[in-house]
Order: sequence, then C-alpha cells, then structure tokens
Amino acid sequence: MASIFEKLWRLGPAAFVLKAIFAAVVANGLLLAFILLRRAYRKWYFAKRDVRVFELRKSWDALISGEIPFETWRRKAFDRGIVETIVLDAFEAAGPEESARLLKFLRTSGLIEKRIFEARQLKGWRRMRALVALGRTRAPEGIPALAEGLRDPALETRLAALRGLGRTASPQAAEEILAWLGERGLTVPPLPLQSALVQCCVERPQLLIPHVQNATGHLREVLGRVLGDVATPSLGSDLLQFVGDDLDELRAAAARAMSQSTSGFAQDVLNELARDPVWFVRLRAIVSLGKLSQRRAIPALLRGLTDSNRLVRLRAAEALVGLKTEMVPIFEQVVAAQDRYGLHAYLAALENADLRVQLEIELQASTRVNEEDKKRLQNVLQAGSLLAEEPATVGGNIKSPAGQG
Repeated sequence: MASIFEKLWRLGPAAFVLKAIFAAVVANGLLLAFILLRRAYRKWYFAKRDVRVFELRKSWDALISGEIPFETWRRKAFDRGIVETIVLDAFEAAGPEESARLLKFLRTSGLIEKRIFEARQLKGWRRMRALVALGRTRAPEGIPALAEGLRDPALETRLAALRGLGRTASPQAAEEILAWLGERGLTVPPLPLQSALVQCCVERPQLLIPHVQNATGHLREVLGRVLGDVATPSLGSDLLQFVGDDLDELRAAAARAMSQSTSGFAQDVLNELARDPVWFVRLRAIVSLGKLSQRRAIPALLRGLTDSNRLVRLRAAEALVGLKTEMVPIFEQVVAAQDRYGLHAYLAALENADLRVQLEIELQASTRVNEEDKKRLQNVLQAGSLLAEEPATVGGNIKSPAGQG
C-alpha cells in the first residue's frame, strides 16, 4: 500500500501547491491561536490588576502614611508598579500639601532611589521609561540623573530627560540644561527645549544672560525667545545691551524688561522700540509704556493706535485708557488721526474698562472744546464711527453722506 508521501510525489507540481496550502492553513491557525491566547491573557491580567487596585485603594491612606509596612507590596513587582502609577497620576492634580505628602512617601518607600538607579544604569526604552517616571515625581534629587539622560545618544531618551527637568521647574535644572547646551549645542527640537527652559528659568531669568551672549546661530534664537518670555524688570540694565540687537526676540525681551523700570532712560528706549519693524517688539514696547503709565508716553501710544497690527492697536488703546489723565484731549487726538481701526480699538478699550459713560460726562462738561467740535466728538462717540463726522453744515444746507445737498 502506497504511503501518502508517494501519492503526493506522483502528483508532481501539484504537490507543491498542496504543501503551500497546508503551510498557510497551519500558519493562520497558529496566528489565530496566538491572538486568542493573547486576548485571554490580557483579559485575565486587567481583571487581576483591577481587583488589586481596588484592594490597594481601600487602604490607600494607611499605605501612604506607612501604617502598612512597605515590605508587603514593595517586593512584588506587580503591586509596586500599581502603587507607583497611582502616586504619579495623583501628582498631576495634587496641590502643594498633597504633593509634599506623595513625595515624602516616594522617598520613604525608596521608589525615587529605585528610579534614579534605573535612569543611570539601564539602557534603551527601559532607561527612557525610568526618566519619564523620575521626571513626573518633580523630585530635586532626580535632577542629576535626568541631566545625565540629556547626554544619551537616543533622541527619545534625551527628550524624556528634558521634559523631566522642565517638570521640576527648578533653577538647578535650568543650569543643567544650559550646561548641556554649552557642551553639545542644539541636539533636540526647539519647542520642547523652550518649554523646559521657560519653566525652569522663571525664578532666575538672569541665568540666561551669559548663555545668550555666547550662543550663536539657531541656539541663540531659541534662547532669545526664552529670555523674551521670562524677562523681568530686574533685568533692565542687563538687557540694555540687546536693545539694538539683530535678533528680534532679544529686542522684545529688552522691551519687556523696561515695563517697571525706574530709570529715566526707560521711556526713551521704549519710544524707540515702539517704532521697531517687527510687530511683537512693538507690542512689547507698547505694553511696557502702558505699565509705566506716564504722560510722556501719549504720543507713542497714539502712534500705536495706527499700527498695522491689530494686537498692537488694542494694547495701545488699553494703555491710553489706563492713563490717569483727562480723557477728552486724548479722544480728540484719536479722532483727529482719522484712523477707523484705531478708533474702534480705543472705543473697545473704553467699553472693556467701563469708562464710556465717564468720557461722555467729561466731554459734556468740557470747556476747552468749542460747541461745534464737541458735537462732532459726541456724534463719533455715539456712532462709534468716523462717518459720524461727515454731516456738517455747508452753506446753510445739510450735506448728506453721499455728498448731495
């Protein structure tokens, strides 16, 4: 009796087709079995995790306070992962007191030290995961390990370390980032770097000054943007060197730093920057002039009302409305400028400040404006448009807007 292999041999080329079909069926069966087995395992795993999370949550306060010995869960990788995940998630919505309590728990239980060790010793995705977890704790003792992660050859690992340092919002983290930039240059995308530096340099923006002076190329632009975001009046004298800088961000930073300067030259510097060709430099200068709140700033602010940029016009209008001075002369100059966009910005600022009625009262009681001009200004204020000026008496007749008598 011939065997099955002999029968297949007699089939010739058809035998290869049958073998291919048989192999495909076996492969599909194995793949289906793997998928079903994986689904069954994940279902069992998530059910087990859900039960354990519920158990830990019921005794959470006792676990955090240390009433439940750490050894009961710390030696079990499954329980340890659940506890750490819950704590790190709680950090995102915790207030100062709760954050301090959670951080104390992480320190006492040794979880932070474990993550620091992993961030320094592990490689690849395991190191990146440790850096992410360490950054979420915002623990100051994790800053050196995160700084070492900045020098990892993998971009994703460097980004994880950079974001972790940004979460700490610590000047010490800013020093580590700036030292790394001085060594390696710009080796990460600009946006994550800017975000991290802004968070870390808010308390001590002066850390950026020497690095901006020595940086070149694209890195100097990035540091200039950061300095523009975190600049404070305390940096006024340090930022004067950047008033005429070629980098727009540095001129904007200088304008922002002058917002509360007590020096006499601040007004002159801001008047010059309010004429800058770059709109956001003019915007920063106008905002700073408004904060200085000096009558000498009125010409520059009136010029800002005719600016080509809408934001500059709005900020100039807000600054004019915020001046502690008579409103009628300013409104008269706004109307005389014959710029409808500037007029709309000024009237919008009046409405937002709830000062429109006050201007009407001052205009009605004003003695420095003759009756004809007063009527014209009242018409403009009520109509909110320069077209209200057009109806005027010409030869005893009323001239219509279309120009027909």
